[in-house]
Amino acid sequence: MQHIQIVAVGSLREKAYATACAEYCKRLGAFCRLSVTEVAEFRLPKNPGDAQIQAGIQAEGEAILQKIAPKAYVVGLCIEGDSLSSRDFAGKLAGLGQSHSAVAFVIGGSHGLSSKVKQACGLRLSMSEMTFPHQLARVMLLEQIYRAFSISSGGKYHK
Repeated sequence: MQHIQIVAVGSLREKAYATACAEYCKRLGAFCRLSVTEVAEFRLPKNPGDAQIQAGIQAEGEAILQKIAPKAYVVGLCIEGDSLSSRDFAGKLAGLGQSHSAVAFVIGGSHGLSSKVKQACGLRLSMSEMTFPHQLARVMLLEQIYRAFSISSGGKYHK
């Protein structure tokens, strides 16, 4: 069974997001071994300068890289990444399942991923050109992973 790992900066503070994530984690148990790893968000001052933001991104990046499962194929969620339809994502995930025992999806902090993390990625994936609340990214990712497995297995979830 394929191992799917989510490595995310920060914790879910909103109960609704945590509940939605828990539901998709439960559903995904039928398709994969899922683990969710949170890394601490770098604390920035109220009005951070560019250097402070970059230091935060780098610190978060180092923490992310330490948590990624060994030999995992790394998928970074970032705005400049590729956009895939749900069906194309399902095909990509199915293909990765044939060639890799683990796939690690990385969600950076609200300021993005470090260049070091991006370099470790085999795929950079954009969820949308729209802006969403940072915590919603985890819910959206889990839902799309569930949808991908449903598509690949011929389930009725995807319409």
